[in-house]
Parts: sequence; structure tokens; C-alpha cells
Amino acid sequence: MLLVERVRAQAGLFWMTHLSSDREENLSLVQRDDLNRTYRENTSPSSSQSEHSDDHEGETQHTQPKITTWEAGWNITNAIQGIFVLGLPYAVLQSGYTGLLLLVLSALLCCYTGKILISCLYEEDEMGQLHRIRHTYADIADACWSRLCPRLGGKLVNVTQVVELMMTCILYLVVSSNLMSNSFPFLPLSPVTCSTLTFLTLMPCMLIRDLKVVSRLSFLCSLVHFLITFVVIGYCLRQAPRWAYGGLRLAVDFDGFLVATGVIIFSYTSQIFLPTLEGCMEERGQFGGMMDWTHVLACVLKTVFSMLALLTWGEDTKEVVSDNLPPALRMMVNLCLLAKALLSYPLPFFSAAQLLQTGVLQPDAAQCERSEAPEWNTLVLRASLLLLSFIMALCVPRFSLLMGLTGSVTGAVMTLLLPALFHLQLKWRQMSAGGKLLDVVILGLGCVCSLAGVIRCIRAMIHAFTNT
Repeated sequence: MLLVERVRAQAGLFWMTHLSSDREENLSLVQRDDLNRTYRENTSPSSSQSEHSDDHEGETQHTQPKITTWEAGWNITNAIQGIFVLGLPYAVLQSGYTGLLLLVLSALLCCYTGKILISCLYEEDEMGQLHRIRHTYADIADACWSRLCPRLGGKLVNVTQVVELMMTCILYLVVSSNLMSNSFPFLPLSPVTCSTLTFLTLMPCMLIRDLKVVSRLSFLCSLVHFLITFVVIGYCLRQAPRWAYGGLRLAVDFDGFLVATGVIIFSYTSQIFLPTLEGCMEERGQFGGMMDWTHVLACVLKTVFSMLALLTWGEDTKEVVSDNLPPALRMMVNLCLLAKALLSYPLPFFSAAQLLQTGVLQPDAAQCERSEAPEWNTLVLRASLLLLSFIMALCVPRFSLLMGLTGSVTGAVMTLLLPALFHLQLKWRQMSAGGKLLDVVILGLGCVCSLAGVIRCIRAMIHAFTNT
């Protein structure tokens, strides 16, 4: 018992001296934030009009258009109810009944980690009032790892975010090309031709300037998604007399389960967008409620959609479930899916471009505000990202494996592992014992899912490459 107590004491001392955030340092940041705000109010006549500027957001944040709670909700819905839901029935087929449990558990965990991630942006002052002293995922990482490796934490998080966003863009291109090819089987369109047409269609994305445009596209995208979902659900319900109730199995194939875990986690990934979206909201106090209803809606629709698809097609369920539909209905659904995939592309593309632009180019905010169009270096950066996603999409062997790999490499890290770790470090003194235990469990799950999923997906992708 004495040895256990000594180990516990040493672990606690290491956490508080090296990993836990310094309360006095956070309080000084809040006080400095108050001084900066007071200075702006005394020197800038227009600053008094912005009451939400309690939180120092920098020049760029002040000039960005605000979005409503509903617009933010549509952005989140578009991210977690995206086109990748079409791969969920196949993932659940591979993982059995545990896949249905994963759908519900992932929704709960991802909603929780999204909220605690945003809580890490805020600190309390001496009066107990919250102030937004951090503005990005990278700021949180810098605050947590300032003692171990100053500034390196934010750069690593930015790299991970860009990788996940670009993998998402590649997935959208792969899906768009496949859907275009399957929608017009009577035309001699090769996969390369379809990818090229998709690439040309998405070139206007280089001219997007703010999240307002992306929010409108996300709203249209969500409407298309619900139309597609209800069409497929309606068809499955009409096939009720032919349902095969033995489609799911209790026995779990471990390799298939690992890939399915990555796919399911990736389908709920939205954490990388949350700091930007929450910062652009007109009513930030409604963020928690918005996260609740978007994830509950996503969980219900994904579970119902997956179950009905498996009852209808059973073991014949394909990687993209729309390929199971009859030819006439398949063509209509594929065209809707193609429109949705093209409308979904701008959100991750814009976010990746913004991360690279602020981290590499760092343009003058005032100059960007005065210009009527993006600067030439911004256009070159965005064109390079678009071209890179196009080239990578031509090399992808299988949609489900790339989705599983993305979920395992970056999805589990950004969605489960890092939010829990950062929350423990920044809010350790304010957390209850139950909250600490929950974060530690999520931290362990993130590590296991990430490592095991990466190993399995890489092996499967190597096998797919060697067989093509």
C-alpha cells in the first residue's frame, strides 16, 4: 500500500509540474485579455458596438461574418451526416451487433468531446466569468504543451488537422467520380475522365472567402442528404416482406471490426471545425444545445438507416449502399449523391486552406479585408490543394479502407484522444473524480482505436494494391 501511495504521489506531482496547465498563467491571460479589450474600447470608436468581443479574437475574427445557431447546426449536421453514411451499413455488417452499439456510443462520446474541446477555449476570471482566451485547436495544444515543447503542440495539431481535412477532400472526390461513372453507364466515361470533370466542377471553391458561403452550401447539402436518406429508407420499408433477419451476426470478425470502428468514428468527426464555428456563432451560449440535437439526430438516422439496409440486402450489402438499389432508382439517387458530394467538398477544403494560409502565408488581415478577391498567393495555395486532392483520389484503391484509415489515423486522435487529454490538462483542478475518470477512459479508447485501426487498414490497403 505504501508503494502504491508513493507511485500515485509521484504521478500526481509529474502531472501537476509538467502536464497540467498553470492556473495563475491562465488567470494572467484573462487579465491581459481584459486590458486589451479596455484599450480597444478607449481607442476605437467602433469597438463599443461589439459586445460579444468580451473575448479577444484578433482582427480577423472581428471582421468575419457571424452565423446563426441554425447555420452552425447545419454545418455540423453536414459534417456528421455526410455522404459517408452510405458506408455505414457495410461497416455494421462487418462488425455485427457491436456495430450498432458503436453507432450510439460514438455519438455520445463525440458530442461530449466536442463540448469539452470548446470549454478548453475559455478560462474563468476572479469573478467566475468565462473569457475566450484561445481561439483555435492549435492554441489549446500550445497552452497544454507550453512547458514540454513550446509552440510545437500547435504545429502538430495543425498538421493533423490538415491531413484529416485533405483526406476528407480526397474521399469526396473518390465518391464523386464513382457516382458520376455509375450514374451514366451508357456513356464511355473512364474513371480518370470522371475525376477530371469533378475536379473542374470544384475549381470555384478557390474563390470562397468566408464561412457564410460555406454555411449556405452546407444547408443545401443537408437537404439533399435527407432526401437521399428518406428515399433509401422508403425503398427498404417497401421491401419489408422480403427482409432477412439473419443479416447481423453475434460473432465478430476482429479485422472487420477494427476497420468498421474507424469508419464509424470518422462518420461523427467534426471537432476540427468546432473552434471556428463556435467563434463565428452569434449566440455562443447555445453551442451545447446545438451539439446535443445534431448528434441525437445523426445517431437516430444512422442507426435506422443501417438497420433497414441490412434487413433489406443482408450479406449482399455493398460498400456504398446505393449500389444495391434497382438501376432506375440507383441513377436518381446517385445523381443526388453526386450533388451532395460536390456541395460537401467546400467545407473541409476551405478549412484546410485557412489553416495553411494562417500558418504559412499569414496575410495581413486588413489588406485581405480591403481586397475584393483572394490574393494571388491564396489562389495558388488553394489551387495546389485542389490539385493534390485530385491526384491522390486517382491512386485510392478502395473507398471503405481509405475512410477507415482516415478515421483511425486522425479521426480517433482529433475526436477522442486529444480533446480528453487537453481537458484533463487545462481543467484538472475544476473537474470531479468522475469527470477525470471519464476523460481517462476516452483517452485510452482513442489510443487503442487509433493504433489497432491503423495497423489493420494499412495491411488491407497493401493487399488491395497488390491485387490491382
